Amino acid sequence: MKTPPQVAVITGTRKGLGADLARHYAGLGFQVAGCSRQASEWSAENYSHFLCDVADEKQVAQFVFEVSKKFGRIDVLINNAGIASMNHTLLTPLSTVEDIFKTNFTGAFLLCRESAKVMKRNGGGRIVNLSTVAAPLLLEGEAIYAASKSALETFTRIFAREVATFGITCNAVGPTPIETDLIRGVPKQKIAAILDRLAIKRMGTVEDLIHIIDFFISPRADYLTGQVIYMGGVA
Repeated sequence: MKTPPQVAVITGTRKGLGADLARHYAGLGFQVAGCSRQASEWSAENYSHFLCDVADEKQVAQFVFEVSKKFGRIDVLINNAGIASMNHTLLTPLSTVEDIFKTNFTGAFLLCRESAKVMKRNGGGRIVNLSTVAAPLLLEGEAIYAASKSALETFTRIFAREVATFGITCNAVGPTPIETDLIRGVPKQKIAAILDRLAIKRMGTVEDLIHIIDFFISPRADYLTGQVIYMGGVA
């Protein structure tokens, strides 16, 4: 009897890093369900795109329901959707703070909560949340962005303990700067300053990130949960 393909839910897949991740796992034979607030800019075999604002509780619940109904299960969740804003705290409007936390923290929380319910019914699953090296590096001008990801890291550690008995692992990865739309507007001197504080002083690549996620979602990592791995060697 042929084993059905694993189902991976990946957020923020319209373009950029999320699209790269979705293409990678679709290429490996996963049934990938991606989402964004707008229509996808690409398509691929084994890939289904859904319209969903991850900060909207009803939309997230509907998205997860539709994925579960279509594929019967969710094996992997990768919370990639995120937004950033570089502002001195004294110049940061409340609306920016709310938008960043709604997407980076609330969105990931909602996807974790709803997807874990499906995973529990099916005997387990893997969750990977994307954080950032901006959190441990305490980067000036990124207080709100780093704070939202720090909250996500704390949630990851505690949530991992809550769902461990259901066969679900939950870990996080903190990427270094990678050439994506998220950092395209960041001044070069700012990027250089970040790289100078890393043990491995270069930009990260999509492949670097994929290697870590591949391990986190593999059977070999079934005894690893509640961990946060930073790329590049945060010094």
